[in-house]
Amino acid sequence: MARAFTIGNGNLLVGIDGRGQVRDIYFPFVGESNHVSGASGNFVHRIGVFADGVMAWFDDPAWEFDFSGTSGTMIGHFIARHHALGIEVEAADAVHNEHNVLIRLFTVRNLREDERTVKLFLAQQFRIGESRRGDTAFYDPRVRAIVHYKGTTTFLVNASRGAVQFTEYNIGLFGIEGREGTYLDAMDGRLEGNPIEHGSVDSVIGVSCPLTPQGECVVSYWVVVGESVPAVHELDAHVLKETPERLLSSTEAYWQAWAEKDGRDLSPLSTAMQTLFRRSLMVMRVHADNRGGIIASSDTDMLHHGRDTYSYVWPRDAAIIAHTFDRTGYPDVAKRFYTFAASVREPGGYLMHKYRSDGVLGSSWHAWMRDGRPCLPIQEDETATTIVMLWHHYERERDLEFIESLYNSFIEPAAQFMAEFIEPTTGLPEPSYDLWEEKYGISTYTASSVYGAMMAAARFATLLGKDPDARAYQAIAQRLQIAIGTHLYDPELKMFVKQIMIDEAGNHHVDRTLDVSSFYGPFFFGVFEAEDERLKTALSTVEAKLSAPGASQGYVRYEGDAYYRMHDAGSPNPWVVTTLWVAQYYIERARKLTDLKRPLELLAWTVSHAAGSGMLAEQMHPTTRVHLSTAPLVWSHAEYVLAVEAYLEKYRALTEEK
Repeated sequence: MARAFTIGNGNLLVGIDGRGQVRDIYFPFVGESNHVSGASGNFVHRIGVFADGVMAWFDDPAWEFDFSGTSGTMIGHFIARHHALGIEVEAADAVHNEHNVLIRLFTVRNLREDERTVKLFLAQQFRIGESRRGDTAFYDPRVRAIVHYKGTTTFLVNASRGAVQFTEYNIGLFGIEGREGTYLDAMDGRLEGNPIEHGSVDSVIGVSCPLTPQGECVVSYWVVVGESVPAVHELDAHVLKETPERLLSSTEAYWQAWAEKDGRDLSPLSTAMQTLFRRSLMVMRVHADNRGGIIASSDTDMLHHGRDTYSYVWPRDAAIIAHTFDRTGYPDVAKRFYTFAASVREPGGYLMHKYRSDGVLGSSWHAWMRDGRPCLPIQEDETATTIVMLWHHYERERDLEFIESLYNSFIEPAAQFMAEFIEPTTGLPEPSYDLWEEKYGISTYTASSVYGAMMAAARFATLLGKDPDARAYQAIAQRLQIAIGTHLYDPELKMFVKQIMIDEAGNHHVDRTLDVSSFYGPFFFGVFEAEDERLKTALSTVEAKLSAPGASQGYVRYEGDAYYRMHDAGSPNPWVVTTLWVAQYYIERARKLTDLKRPLELLAWTVSHAAGSGMLAEQMHPTTRVHLSTAPLVWSHAEYVLAVEAYLEKYRALTEEK
């Protein structure tokens, strides 16, 4: 189930699903480890209401959900209604911006004219450290709360109605010995009060809510996270002293100030576009670990390639997201990523496929051997893109000391690697995996990224007085530019080819599959100017061949793309990223205000495909528009922000010319 919203503070990230339930709790690194839906299984923190002798958990289809209140803020918000029970629950959720505390305020409303007492039940299923072994949960009478702990990770669960803390609880086993879960103890509206259990443990607490006719009561619920029991005791005391309501309010004020700190004028955009812009910034930030790693997504229900999730740092995605932070006035977040990238680069100068947010090498399906011969299991565009975006960072910030600190440790080794990793026959980069992680060869997109990186490396070298290196890097870039135009543009295809493959005998084979990245790469990395006839012709080909024909519209990645393609679909799925690439090219070429009509339509298309909570997925069904694959995909949000920034800059420039 895709996430309705994600909330966090750079140390603690929480994912809430479309039924208002906690599905992900990452701590202490964003993306590593997930103490709910981790590698050991797919678990959930349930919410339920007991009314008139009936227990209704939120996963019951009778509950109707509205998440529209979340879209413009970092405070999660939803309303759940159960018409048969005559109950409405409104929730406000936050992770405190300073302290590692999840706060949830539930307003339980009586939709009937009679006086009633209902109970709100909150059940926790933890897999601390993504393991089913060795967890302990106990009721701690010292603080009248439930504590779950293992090793150096400890959770404390508490709740209150006004000044009265919860009194009903139970602790038990789940997922073993035929135990489905202790939450089932709430089915009769009463909890047994078992005080401790170890192994695969879960817990449930209950809070009574007396309701007048059409009345309401507020239940505060919080989960604090720390490295020990004394640490969570201290943090729990802080919550009780400050009150959950004030902490949630201060968190909302912080994020509002954060999102609007530059006073950016968004007035040329619709209200919905402005809302998604701010929401996208916040989605990006909560996926950025405070130590530098930026993960692709926190949605662990979506198993990438059927075996793993998106909760890793892909250097390419992260570099583009870091660039987006630079463009929008948050350079400190970007700097932390570039420092992270320098710390994980291989001795050979390149970056690997992906990393965990703690800097450890991530899982991969890229082999070190192909056709019986050794090969580097990398996507070279990841190394190259990081260098290009680092140069853009310097152009904005002019932080020379920071660049100098990275030159010997990262920039020069990466540049030297790319300078030597050249295929002798074509003068293009040696084969590597493409940006879609599927094909091994010399792709147009990757070759373009290496051109951009060598130009950036030449500028860095010039900046630091390393003139011989600067001349060498620039010469390589110029040769790459010629080789891209010579070997990768196909006049008959009216497009840059997808890639060149080299077989065991050294023969070259051209893959002419139409791919949006083959159009966007030469533009984005500056190989050719936007007005170059090859790019203009390539756009016409993209419009004619890669525009999704269904009700969703948008642009597919490439011809015949089968990734998450549905059997009932008439075409591959449109992607947010590829659609916004096309928008950015149109924006660059705009020479009068009327030229901005098409990119504005594509920005509106993006807004129309966002969930009610403001989440953007990776891709959508071409007819039904249903989100497919992971949601949120942080890269989608970054490209939306970049497209909006480009649109606003061009709009203002053209308006001033009039």
